[in-house]
This record gives sequence, C-alpha cells and structure tokens, in this order.
Amino acid sequence: MTSSHPSRVATKPTQSWLGLALIAFLHHASGAPSPSAPEASDLSFVDTSFENASPVWWERDTNGGVRIHLLYDHERDSPNRAAGHFHFRLQGRPGARITLEFVNLDNVWNGQPGSIARELKAAAISPDGRTWRMVPTQELPGNRIQVTVDLPGPQLYVARIEPYRLSDLDRLLTDLGSHSQVRLTTIGKTVQGRQLEILRVGSDRAPYRVFLRARAHPWESGGNWVVEGLVRRLLEEDADARRYLRHYAVYILPMANKDGVALGRTRFNVLGKDLNRQWDRPADPALAPENAALERWLETMIRKGRRPHLALDLHNDGGGLLHIGRPEVPSLERHLRRMRTLESLLREHTWFTEGATEATFRNPGSLGEGWLERFGIDAAIHEFNCHWIAKLKEHPSAQRWKEYGAALAVVFDRYFASQDP
Repeated sequence: MTSSHPSRVATKPTQSWLGLALIAFLHHASGAPSPSAPEASDLSFVDTSFENASPVWWERDTNGGVRIHLLYDHERDSPNRAAGHFHFRLQGRPGARITLEFVNLDNVWNGQPGSIARELKAAAISPDGRTWRMVPTQELPGNRIQVTVDLPGPQLYVARIEPYRLSDLDRLLTDLGSHSQVRLTTIGKTVQGRQLEILRVGSDRAPYRVFLRARAHPWESGGNWVVEGLVRRLLEEDADARRYLRHYAVYILPMANKDGVALGRTRFNVLGKDLNRQWDRPADPALAPENAALERWLETMIRKGRRPHLALDLHNDGGGLLHIGRPEVPSLERHLRRMRTLESLLREHTWFTEGATEATFRNPGSLGEGWLERFGIDAAIHEFNCHWIAKLKEHPSAQRWKEYGAALAVVFDRYFASQDP
C-alpha cells in the first residue's frame, strides 16, 4: 500500500511536524516551557558503565517519566529466566524529580511463571554509590514497579538493595592482611578466569567447623554484608571472640558468582548455570567451574578428616526463611533436630523472625539438600528478606546485615555447645 499511495506517505509526516511546530510556538508565545524540555533537561542519561551496574535499556515515556527495561539472564537447558538486579546511575539536573517505572519482572523459576513485583517494595538510592537509604516503591498493574526520586546533585545511584561489589570484597581481604587468625586459599577460577577464594577464620585444628557461601546468585548482596560482619566480629580479639575461635573455625566462599556480580547479572553464571542447583550430582567443570572448584575443596577437606559440621548458603529473597530440605537420608531426623536448634538460636540472638520452611518443603539440587544427601553435612539455605526486617520494623541495610553477621558468632558458639554434631 505504501507504493500505491506515495502522496499520503509524504503528507502525514509534514502535517505532524507542522502540528508540533505550532504547539511549540504557542507555548513559547505564552511563556510556557516546551512539553519536551523537562524530560530532556531533567534526565540526561542512565549510566550503566561502572562495576556491578545492571544491563538495562531505558526510554522516556509520554508522561515525562523513565521506563527501565530489565534484561533477563537465562538458565541453560531450562525455561527459567531471571531479571531482578538493578543498579544504575541517573545523571541530570540537580533538584529534578524523576519517576522510574521498572518492567520485565515476569521471571520463570523452577519452570513456573511468576513475578518479582511483589518483592520489590523498596529501592536503595545513593548520591555517591556509598551512602545508601531505602525509598518505598509502588506496585502497578501488569507486573510493573514505580518509584519517584529526587536528584540531590548531578547524579543519583539507584539499586535494588545496597550493593556489594568485587572491589568491596577486595577491600575486605586487604584489610585482613596477614592477620594470624586468617588464611586465604585459592581453590579455582570462574568461567571468565576470576579467582575463587576460601577464607578461613580460626585454626584448622578447631574442634568444630562452619562453612558459609555467599553470592551464588549475583543480585543477592546481603550475604556478603553478613559474612563481613561475622569475620570482623571474630577478629575483634576480645574474650568472647577468642573463645569462639577456640571452639570453631569458619570457612567462607565469600563470592561464588564473581562473573555475575561484575557484570550486573541476576541469577545464573555466565554459561547459564544456577550455582544453587544440581548439587545432587558431581559439578560440571566446563559449565560450572565455580561449583566444581568448591566440590574439590570439600572432598579434600573430607579426606583430611575436616568435614564441615554445619553449612549455610546465604541468599536474598522477599521472604527471609530458613530453607530446610528433607531428602530421603537415614540421618534426616537427626538433621531436623539440629536445624530446629539452629532456628531457635537465630531467633534468640539475631533479628531473625521469619522461621523455617514447612515440613513438606523440598529443594532438590540445592546446596542445602545436596550436601546433606551426598556428604552427610547439616546444611541449609538461609534467605534474608531483601526489603524488610520484621523484628526491627525497618528496611535492611549493609549495617544491619553486618550486625546480623556479628550475631552469628554467638549463634555458632551456642549451636556447637548444645550438642555433639
């Protein structure tokens, strides 16, 4: 039809241009600003060029707001997809008020469609990328979230939760330096060649051993802050800290999915593997070298007679439960008793109130179930609510998560004192 009506094709753009020109003239004559001027001057750019920034594309909508399209990462050989990490920098006019709308929130998890819109009840903002505060969001129809922010200066960082970057981990490891109670061991590399470390705090001759893993899923930075809080508490060298380290040692994989963290991904490694799945079988070193390296380390520890007595995989979600798996193993009742003890101690000594998963819960292939089933280790998945701390009635922050980590020092001490694992 285009070729048969050339005059119509040429006429419509001309009329549209003349109409816009007339509107602009009338606004200018009346002293009113042009309709397009505020959106051009208020926001100049959405910057994603820095460490841990999320891959997004963005556009200005017809109401002068900004629509942020999150980009999915996909699981290999699976319908699962995930988009939930966001971390970017707004650049524009100081004092500007900007409304952001987030779309592409309809994820697929364990083969089931869903949306993370209900979990996104708040967003973190910062003028400098270091000092953060949470602001509430509004859920919109159609799996969308909206938040309005004011630019205090020429830029404002916006993130789902307070970020923890590779550079933050590097600073922690540098601060620890040559501390006599700390040993850092490289156990392998990520897909892209980044080193994976096990951080040991305490003596390898301690009677009990705890293993912690953080950041299997890149967006879930809360676990990193918890780990940092625990490590710094154990190294304070007061009487309690010295007693803790006589009682147990902590072994930590502080950032399991370094590639995903660096690239601002949400859930999977760069080859599409979920690092909290398929622990019911040997890891594939070609597709999940991160898990293969951890598995080799664990098998070496077991051969040396240093099997961990307790393992926690640290995550973020919108619920904050302690996920206790129930694979068919002879020692299941023993495991469940120990997990009930752990839950009770968490409630007593931390701000944990959400409780454990129900008695029918299964999470096959997770580290929690896989390590119990294959290696006989009491393991669980510890989620941290990404938008609310119920006991404190406030939004989470790096400081609160570090306080939680510090409180874990006494939780582990009481856990091992209460029974013989």
